[in-house]
Amino acid sequence: MTAALDVLTGWPARLDELFGRISSEFARAEPRRQARKYLEGLLGGAKRKNGWQLAEQIGDARPWRTQRVLSHVLWDQDRVRDVCRAYIVEQLGRDGVLIADETGFLKKGEHSVGVARQYSGTAGRIDNCQVGVFLAYATERGHALIDCRLYLPEDWLDDAHRREGHIPADVAFTTKPAMARAMQATASPSVDRTRPKVMRSRVKPKGTTSWQRSSRS
Repeated sequence: MTAALDVLTGWPARLDELFGRISSEFARAEPRRQARKYLEGLLGGAKRKNGWQLAEQIGDARPWRTQRVLSHVLWDQDRVRDVCRAYIVEQLGRDGVLIADETGFLKKGEHSVGVARQYSGTAGRIDNCQVGVFLAYATERGHALIDCRLYLPEDWLDDAHRREGHIPADVAFTTKPAMARAMQATASPSVDRTRPKVMRSRVKPKGTTSWQRSSRS
């Protein structure tokens, strides 16, 4: 049990309940066990959730087992996302709002997919980074992330060498607001019968168009 989770009474049983809903995605026992350990590591107290620190967190000598689950084992990430979203709505209620925002992940190299010199809200400046667009769900009972997309700059998509082995051929350039709208469209039927309000970040680099708040329709 990790220090970060010690304060939550009964958390292993709750995690087992959630994992039981997605465990059928993993046909073999070994990757199923590793996926469960990986989730526990993500919830743990490691300061940085990189491969090596997560491996130490869950008692593995090296990160290869977890990396194999993420990169080689076949499982449907969209189905897992949908199950997790449904679980979150069950816990928080269907009367909430969707919140879309972007965040940057600073990088030193140039090989991580989508990395480029671009604005990072995390750093508050243009820097070498990846940018992700995230969707959260919030009610008076709490909040949680329910979806995410990796933003791919046009330079990445126009470069056949960089695309090879990393980006499916059918992936086209999509703006960050369009990504947010697509995630909202996927999530809305699970959240409420009426279209929920969407809150969008207004933190953008100077001189660019801000994301605005859209009212319930």
